[in-house]
This record gives sequence, structure tokens and C-alpha cells, in this order.
Amino acid sequence: MKRILTTFIFIAIYSISFGQSIEDALFNLPNLKFTKKTENYYECYILQPIDHNAPEKGTFYQRFELTHIAFDAPNVMNTNGYQLNRNKSEVATILNANYINIEHRYCGKSVPESLDWQYLNLEQATADLHAINQLLRKVYAGKWVSTGISKGGQTTIFYRYFYPNDVTVSIPYVAPLNIDLEEKRIYKFLDTIGTKECRDKIFQVQKTLLENREEVLGKLKWFSKASNFTYEYLGGLDAAFEYAVLEYPFSFWQWGSDCNDLPDGDTLDNYIQSFVDIVGLSFYDDKTMETFAPHYYQASSQMGYYGFETDKFGDLIQTLARNPNASFAPKELGEIQFDNKTPKAAEKWLKKNGNQFIYINGANDTWSATRVIPTKKVDALYYNMSGRSHGDARMKNLTTKQKEELANKLGEWLNVKIDMKSLEK
Repeated sequence: MKRILTTFIFIAIYSISFGQSIEDALFNLPNLKFTKKTENYYECYILQPIDHNAPEKGTFYQRFELTHIAFDAPNVMNTNGYQLNRNKSEVATILNANYINIEHRYCGKSVPESLDWQYLNLEQATADLHAINQLLRKVYAGKWVSTGISKGGQTTIFYRYFYPNDVTVSIPYVAPLNIDLEEKRIYKFLDTIGTKECRDKIFQVQKTLLENREEVLGKLKWFSKASNFTYEYLGGLDAAFEYAVLEYPFSFWQWGSDCNDLPDGDTLDNYIQSFVDIVGLSFYDDKTMETFAPHYYQASSQMGYYGFETDKFGDLIQTLARNPNASFAPKELGEIQFDNKTPKAAEKWLKKNGNQFIYINGANDTWSATRVIPTKKVDALYYNMSGRSHGDARMKNLTTKQKEELANKLGEWLNVKIDMKSLEK
């Protein structure tokens, strides 16, 4: 009976794709609308329930992009954590796969008309991914892989936790698995990463900026005006300035800055320039805050985040409360109750069931402090790449030995031959 059922499923998929173009196949799918952008590249919108447990509560269209290679090729789902990012996926390139690049609910163009924040949660977001996976399985016969970067990588982890049979392999990049709203593992990382000399120079930049507050704020005021930055979301320029100063070491390590480039006894302008280059104020501009509000809500409600230690600055911190959190959920939502049951359950599940994962992290990336910890109890690969950070911890930058190991494992799991040259692109 099982063999007959398997044959029937194959015939059903084959009958959809055989003799049809990808456009014909997509046209026959329910609740999907699409536009051809270029050859074999489509912008798609799938009708999703706001609440997958109660579809009668309303619907919205979720955007994803599809790059079609072949009906029988592998399929790579890129689980963005924010609005759609149009960058190419090295996983899709390596596998010569159909590429499904998915926007996160409540972000970009994938927003319900009426925002009910309670439905922006991991259960609903992964149910969106499951719906897309099940829909496109009517078209594609190849094996499935999910991948994502940063918050998108977190989404990849939780997607596999909730729907372990949707994909064969999961590849989260630079993805933390936070357990607490204030992840104190971040503090330990920042207190130990690099050399003491480098950490002292970073602290000196922060201290110099705060000690020269009035002069620095005077220059940042004009910089903000020229850049059309406003900071009402955070409570004004003073608050944005202090948040940015506290963020400085986190961003320094996250994005792979060089200790040799740090100012040391330079003019105040050089300290300000380093501050602008490494953190800047665009991150705290009202438009940016509003764009990332869904992310901050999820961090505050389920996914966890990090805070800032302020004791070492004494009364130099004048605007912010002691040890403020870096999660800036919309104030109109009031106090958000943090619930870490799902991250804790996923962490426990991964230790026993997290097979066929490839974790790629950068040892210099601040987010590596809360990465998934390796265990020999599952069949998975863990790379915490020396000298790499959030932006360059990628397969192409693995060592030759690591690339060979990855190619062999990925090929074994997907039953495909991996061309080593594809790992160099």
C-alpha cells in the first residue's frame, strides 16, 4: 500500500509539471498570484490566514520570490526574518536549486490590513512557511532545504522544530538561539573577545564620547538634520546617542571591525567618525525603528535579545535607565510579557532530534555568544569560523577541509553530488 501511495504522489507531481511551463504550473495552484519579473524569476503572493488555527479571523497576502531551475531540482527555502532580501543564496547556487525567497509575516509587503500583534509569533510564522512548502510540493518533486541568515536563520531553526518533516536539511547562518530577554551570555562574550588592549580601546571610545556629550551632540544634531533623521520613537537625540554609544562594542565585533582602526588619543572628530562608521545613527532613525518594529516585538515576546551594562559608565549615562534592553518594541503596545517556552523547547529538541543541520557562525560575531552548542548526539555540522563575523561567516570562507566535510555530508543527506567549485562562488 505504501509503495502504491508513493507512486501515486510521484505521478501526481509529474503530471502537473510534465509538458507545462512553470507559469502554467503556478497558475493551477490555489490562493496564489504571481508576476513574471525576468526569465524564470517570479514575484509571488500566497493568501495566508492571519491565524492558522482560526482562518475565519482574516487573511493577508505573503510575498515570496521564486527562481525556477527545474521541476525535479532540489528546492531551497530562504526564511527571511524581516522584509524580503533579494540577495542570492549560496546554498541555492551550490545545489543549482529552485529558490524560494520568503518575506516574514508583518514585514515589507506581507502585512495584514489590521495589525493584531498577538499573531506575530513563531507558531504562526512557521505555519506560513509550512503552507508555502506544501503548496509548492504540488509542483516540485526534488528534496527540500531551508536556510536563513541572522533572524532568518533563527526562523530556519524554529521552522524545523515545528515542522521537522518539511525539509531534509536546515542551514542557519549566524543565528542565535536566545533563551532570555536579556541574554547575559552576550556580556561574557564582550568581556572576553579579542585582546584586553582592544577591549580597552573600545571602552575609551565610548567614554570619550560620553565625556564630551555636549560637543558631540551638537555635531550629531547637524548630522541628523542633514540626513533627515528623527528619533521620536526612542525619545529624542539624547536617547538615540546613548543607545548608540552602548551599542558600539556589540556592532564592532558583529560586523568584523579592525582593532587597528580604533582611535587612540586622537581628536574628538576621529572618535565621532569611528562612532558613525561602526554604529551610526541611521539605525535609530524613526523610519528604521518602524521598519524593524515587528522584529523588536518578536524579540520582546518570544525570541529574546540583549541588554546593555551601564554601571561602568556611572553618571555619564544621563538619559537611559540602568541596563536598558536593546529591543525597542512599539510603546503603544505597553509592557510585553516575555515567554521563552518555545526557545527552551527548541533548544532541548535540537540536542536529541536536530539531525541534518549545518550551523555556520563567525567566532568574532557577537551573536555567536548565543549560537546552538554542538553535541555529538545528532548528525549535524557546526562551524564557528575563526576570524569571521556576521557578514562573512559563509560557506565560501570555510577552510578547504571544512568545505570537503560539508560537501560530503550535504551530498549524503540529499543524495546529490556537490561540485567543490560551487563552494568557492
